[in-house]
Amino acid sequence: MKLPARPAPRQPSRRTLLQTGSLVLLLGTQQIARGATILAVRVWPAPEYTRVTIESDGKLVAKQFFVTTPPRLAVDIEGIDLSPELRELVAKVKPDDPNIAGIRVGQNAPNVVRLVVDLKQPAMPQVFTLPPVAAYQHRLVFDLYPAEPVDPLEALIAERLRDTTGAGRAAPPPVAAATPAQPAARPPGAAPAPPSAESDPLGELIAQRANRPGPAPAAPADPAPPPAVAVAPPAKGGNRATSTQTDRIIIVALDPGHGGEDPGAIGPGGTREKDVVLRVAHLLRDRINATTVGGNPMRAFLTRDGDFFVPLGTRVEKARRVQADLFVSIHADAFTTPKARGASVFALSQSGASSTAARWLANKENQADLVGGLNVQSQDRHVQRMLLDMSTTAQINDSLKLGSVLLGEIGSMAKLHKPRVEQAGFAVLKAPDIPSVLVETAFISNPEEEAKLRSSAYQVQLADALMRGITRYFAKNPPLARSRSV
Repeated sequence: MKLPARPAPRQPSRRTLLQTGSLVLLLGTQQIARGATILAVRVWPAPEYTRVTIESDGKLVAKQFFVTTPPRLAVDIEGIDLSPELRELVAKVKPDDPNIAGIRVGQNAPNVVRLVVDLKQPAMPQVFTLPPVAAYQHRLVFDLYPAEPVDPLEALIAERLRDTTGAGRAAPPPVAAATPAQPAARPPGAAPAPPSAESDPLGELIAQRANRPGPAPAAPADPAPPPAVAVAPPAKGGNRATSTQTDRIIIVALDPGHGGEDPGAIGPGGTREKDVVLRVAHLLRDRINATTVGGNPMRAFLTRDGDFFVPLGTRVEKARRVQADLFVSIHADAFTTPKARGASVFALSQSGASSTAARWLANKENQADLVGGLNVQSQDRHVQRMLLDMSTTAQINDSLKLGSVLLGEIGSMAKLHKPRVEQAGFAVLKAPDIPSVLVETAFISNPEEEAKLRSSAYQVQLADALMRGITRYFAKNPPLARSRSV
């Protein structure tokens, strides 16, 4: 028996094909979102703000909700499921975090994970994403700033009050008299009188806050600083001698490069630039705090005193806020070949870099904001404008003087990469009214120099050399009078 012929299959219409294709595309998009994998989670606590970072292999979409009472931030991350990596956030919050009390995480809905960040104080949260850069893939970032921003001047005053009243870290040894006009040394353990309010606005603020010192992070266990140094005032006729003040506090801003999400250069042995330069800055801070120049006490102010990221513009603004007399940015160089070696000192240039290498290095250092993770939309327009064109000829001339003496002192204990101060357009050196230099302590990309940078003895030698250079600079260039607008 002959079976009837089967009808030919019906060809799908153009409309059916388009609808099917659209459905495939939609499913594909959802599948891509669900397929995002969490690679790492990190928490960076600091008094100024705490950062939470979630890194993934695909861009994450988040919706945030802030509740004021009690203060907490809720963030819904779409397109992912709860994973062991996200659960790690709960344990990464330390009890001494100044901003976060704890983090809760759970599956709020299919393909939606909710994070709730419980805060210790009212905050101004910023939630933003960062594209892949350097060693990082996509990052979702929560920056949790206190509603009452930390004032760098308050922090400096609090630190000085702790030292002068004996609270917290021990005060530096008493300073021996350097000139007849300088007060006699005080007995051991006696607290010095606060600086003259009439001569120094910072001294006036210290006097006002003498009964209510503010909190500050604990100092690391550094070796004992060297004996206090007193530098005699320069002879009359110095280029800035007429501008000095009696008993005026001299403030040196120390800027340890990189930090937090930005490790800086990494040596072949795994040494991170951000760790080495912070250690050197701590050593130099202790030496500065134990020194007087012409009867004027010195204080060091650190743009970062821990492992957290500070944008380049914020570093400059913090130094200006405390009316620093000098700005010294500390780094550890890296190059494409491990053969490069030697320390360098850089000042700002208004007319192009002094060498191809200087231009290359400035471009690399200026990318720190990209690696560290800058929320561009939140940046103050004033800071952005200042970084573009606020340099001055007088500032550059003074910076070259400072760089020259620092280079000479570093050259007495280490090999120099170049025998002169180089210049380039470093964003971090653009304070218009503060002599500013960037010191590359050595090439961390060179295995031999990486080993030196890891050495405590070499770090102490570097701090000593920088201290000698700073005192030499002030001996010939007394600090200018401060305005009354501190």
